[in-house]
Amino acid sequence: MYRPLAVYIGLRYIRAKRSNHFISFISLTSMIGIALGVAVLITVLSVMNGFDDEIHDRFFGMTPEITIAAMSGKMADWSVWENKLKHYPGVKGIAPFVGGQGLLTFDGQVLPVLTAGVLPEEEQSVHNIASKMAAGKFDALRPGKFGIVLGKNIAMSLGVWLGDKVTLMIPELNISLAGAIPRFKRFEVVGIFSAGSGFNFDTRLSFIHLADAQKLFQMGNDVTGLRLKINNVYAAPLMGANMARELPENFEVSDWTDQFGAFFKAVKMEKTMMFLILMLIIAVAAFNLVSSLVMIVNDKQSEIAILKTAGARPSTILSIFMVQGMTVGLIGVISGVLLGIYLSWHATAIVDWLQRTLHVQWISSNVYFVDYLPSRLSWKDVAHVCLSAMLMSFAATIYPAWRASRVQPAEALRYE
Repeated sequence: MYRPLAVYIGLRYIRAKRSNHFISFISLTSMIGIALGVAVLITVLSVMNGFDDEIHDRFFGMTPEITIAAMSGKMADWSVWENKLKHYPGVKGIAPFVGGQGLLTFDGQVLPVLTAGVLPEEEQSVHNIASKMAAGKFDALRPGKFGIVLGKNIAMSLGVWLGDKVTLMIPELNISLAGAIPRFKRFEVVGIFSAGSGFNFDTRLSFIHLADAQKLFQMGNDVTGLRLKINNVYAAPLMGANMARELPENFEVSDWTDQFGAFFKAVKMEKTMMFLILMLIIAVAAFNLVSSLVMIVNDKQSEIAILKTAGARPSTILSIFMVQGMTVGLIGVISGVLLGIYLSWHATAIVDWLQRTLHVQWISSNVYFVDYLPSRLSWKDVAHVCLSAMLMSFAATIYPAWRASRVQPAEALRYE
């Protein structure tokens, strides 16, 4: 089979047994360094992707991407706007709500809560709280029954369970002959949800039926606003701005980035910085590749001189050592990718096994949102790591190959 001269000689230099074993050792360590750097980088990015998915699931599972509310606090004819926005391009779900702050009391315990009056069927189109129920059912909320769904931490703090009666007081007063008294109502606990740690949903949210909330907050048939779920969460600022231009001036449009945008920017920046820092491992291996190729050039000066005497052009000599360096880099990258993919796919099982074997708990849900190591392999990340590693390997071959092409036969063979 025909092979170009540069490829043939370059590959032969890799396979041949060298008299200088130190050079072979440096080339091997360069290959191992590139492989380890690529594997570690792919594994770390996969773990960060796993944590990112967990954060997105917990956050967007409970928080609407876009919220439209009336500045006066009461949105009339909300069903008309709901039907219009339901067909807006990119809108996936929409649901009305009545929101307000209050105090929950039970057996002398008092806790502040954010209460949302919702329609259970429509509310499940904007978040997946039904799948986060620890006890009871979300659709157990019925109009006129005054049921309430509490976060798990709220229920634990109050010491309540399904069927218990709690009192919800809101910061609005009723004027009577006895004077001004806070407005309150007793609710029966019909459900308890657990959204996990991280954003304190379990410690501050409660849900009641929309009709009950309208009575409690004296809203009549009005609502506080509408919650929207969209196809692309990162398009929320642009979609919100477009909606604001088409809606009446007394409507206020907000999106998830107004409150949590800085947090997700920090997470994205952390992943970027981790990528750049771990790329230094590959860079160190690439520098080792430079030094090994330079020593190989010095070791092969007489052979280079003979090739030039036989008619080899400088470009051919250049190609020989670039082929050799790129082959070392390619083997290292392929080995690292295979190892990185394996570790990414089995990271959760490996860490669980280590924790059980060593009887330690490295990952706690109080710190990391979850009590296991999540991992999601992204082929886009794999491609970026491979491309970056190959570019570094290519850059590492340029100087040694150029130096080899500049060898003068007369000088190299003078003392032979």
